[in-house]
Amino acid sequence: MTYLHFKALHIIFVVSWFAGLFYMPRLFVYHTEAKDKPSPEREILFAQFTKMEKLLWNAIMTPACWLALICGTAMLYITPAWLDQGWMRLKLLFVLGLLAYHSFTRKILLELREGKFRFSSFQLRLFNEVATIFLFSIVFLVVLKNTVDWLWGVLGLIAFAVLIMTAVRIVKRIREKKAGGS
Repeated sequence: MTYLHFKALHIIFVVSWFAGLFYMPRLFVYHTEAKDKPSPEREILFAQFTKMEKLLWNAIMTPACWLALICGTAMLYITPAWLDQGWMRLKLLFVLGLLAYHSFTRKILLELREGKFRFSSFQLRLFNEVATIFLFSIVFLVVLKNTVDWLWGVLGLIAFAVLIMTAVRIVKRIREKKAGGS
């Protein structure tokens, strides 16, 4: 296989991995919100979310993670000079962060299976955005191949996320006031 074969496969597996990293925390949100449902709806939803989370973890996220890492390593083996470039070292640091995020996702998954709800649905929604920050950071680094320019894109994303989250909280408070005053 050539470098371009590994690159194509790497992109495919990274996309698959991120699909799981984006969807799993959403399942956690729904799983957490289901605890407030009455029985037997709660038990039915718990069983369904547990099944979906297990399948997503075992059939998509973990294999895609490993295959993305293998293909990325193969590309570095073919082109070892990249390891001398600052953008690549920073990208690899972000990949380590992404692996930590992946592992923490597993921890939450196991806690939910045991019926431990350590995080609120709002906190899990925020957790879901961490993968987006990793994605932006890594893509900007790879495309721009610059250790400084990526920062502006990520800072813009964070500012936009803070603005959106603030707007969502304001709208939620307005709705709660209207519902309470009715």
